[in-house]
Amino acid sequence: MAKQDYYATLGVPREATPDDMKKAYRKLAMQYHPDRNPGDKSAESKFKEINEAYDVLKDEQKRAAYDRFGHAAFENGGGGGPQGFDFGAGGIGDIFEQMFGDFAGGQRRGGGRGPRPGQDLRTSVEIDLAEAFTGTKSSLRVATRVSCEACSGTGSEKGAAGSETCGTCQGAGKVRAQQGFFIVERTCPTCGGQGRTVRNPCRICSGAGTVQRERTLSVQIPAGVEDGTRIRLSGEGEAGGPGAPAGDLYVHVAIRPHPIFQRDGATIFCLVPLRMTQAALGAELEVPAIDGTRAKLKIPSGTQTGQQFRMRGKGFSVLRSAQRGDMVIQVQVETPNNLTSKQRELLEKFDAAGDGKGSPEHEGFFAKAKEFFHGRG
Repeated sequence: MAKQDYYATLGVPREATPDDMKKAYRKLAMQYHPDRNPGDKSAESKFKEINEAYDVLKDEQKRAAYDRFGHAAFENGGGGGPQGFDFGAGGIGDIFEQMFGDFAGGQRRGGGRGPRPGQDLRTSVEIDLAEAFTGTKSSLRVATRVSCEACSGTGSEKGAAGSETCGTCQGAGKVRAQQGFFIVERTCPTCGGQGRTVRNPCRICSGAGTVQRERTLSVQIPAGVEDGTRIRLSGEGEAGGPGAPAGDLYVHVAIRPHPIFQRDGATIFCLVPLRMTQAALGAELEVPAIDGTRAKLKIPSGTQTGQQFRMRGKGFSVLRSAQRGDMVIQVQVETPNNLTSKQRELLEKFDAAGDGKGSPEHEGFFAKAKEFFHGRG
C-alpha cells in the first residue's frame, strides 16, 4: 500500500510553517495516543504515521529532501537523496564518479594511486526515551572488513617477497580508454589504483590485506540526543589497504515512542486524565517525570478538558548542557460510565440543585443557539 503524503497525514498545506506543523502534530498525537485509545489498532497505526511524518517534516534537511523526492528520499536506508543516496556523506561528486569514473587526470577520493582508505559504514541503534534523557552506552555488532591477521594487512604470504609494479598500468594506478571523442581515465582494475600488485598473495585474504569479520563496538550516546541524530566513530569503519587509514562508522540513533511522554525538543508533554469530581472540586496529584521522580500538581476547581499546566525544569535534558526544559501537563476530564444506581441518584440531585448554573460554556452556547433560531423566524 502506498504511503500517504506526510503533509496530508498532518493535515497541513505544503507551505506550512514549523509552528503550524507543530500545532497540528500535537493535536493529532493527543487524539490518537494509545493511552487514549486502548486496544484500538487503527489508532495505534495512525499514531505511528503521525510521528513518522512529523519526524521528517520538522527537520529542514529531511523536509527539503522529501519535498524534492517524496518517500523515495528515505527508502533503502537513504539519508536525503533519491534511491538511498546519502548526499551528506559522499556528496554528488561520488555519484558522478560511480557513473562516469575519473575524467582527464582527475583522481578518486583518497587519491588515484596508493593504498585506498577504508570505506565508511553506517548502522543504527534504537533506545528508549528515558535512555535519551540520561544518556547511555550501547553495544553494536557490525559486519566489516578488518586487517588480515595472517599477513598483518600486507596482502603477502609471510616471508614472501612483497609487491611489484603493476603490469597493467605500469605503476600509474590508472588506465585510459578512448570512448568516441573522449579519453576516459579510470582506476586500474588489476591493482585497484595502488600501482603495485602482490607477488605471493596471502592465502587467507587473497592479497587484499583485509578480511570480513563481525566486530562488537560500544557507542556513547549523550544525554539530550534527538531522534535521528548521527554519531560518528572515527576510524571504526572498514580497514584500508596496507598503510591506509580506516573509514568511519556512522551510527543513526532512533528513539522509541514512550507510553506516557511525548517530546518536542527539550519540552515534555504528558496527557493526564482527571475524574469529573477532581476537575470540579480541585485536587492535588502526583504525576511522573521523565527523570523517574514524582512531581506534585495542583488542579484548581473548575478545571476544563484541554487545560495545560507548565512545570518548570521538569522537561528533557538539553544536549551538552546541564539545563532542562519544561514539562507541560494537559488534562482530560473523564466522564464516568457504568454508573451504579446510587451514583446516578446523586448526580440527578446534583443537576437539580444547580438549576443549570455553573456551566458558562454550556449556557453561552445554547443562548446563542436560541438567538440563531429566533433570528430565522
